[in-house]
Amino acid sequence: MRATTTYTSTLSLDMMNTLNDYAQRLKIPKSKIIETALSNYLEEVKRAEYARSFQRANKDPELLAMAEEGLEDYLEMLNQHEKQ
Repeated sequence: MRATTTYTSTLSLDMMNTLNDYAQRLKIPKSKIIETALSNYLEEVKRAEYARSFQRANKDPELLAMAEEGLEDYLEMLNQHEKQ
């Protein structure tokens, strides 16, 4: 069983009514809806951070050169593997 913790937060009345409505319609606890929504949101944030790091790297000549060298090495490894 996963460890859990209790927290206190506030939501607008509209959001709470929507949450209650979906919890009843879907027959799942409100905490599960919140946990799923938060998990999905944090995954989106992580992907956005990852994309921004690539955008920054694209502007850095040293990092770009290292990536290109790595790609050349990878392609060479693939070519050698195909010859075997």
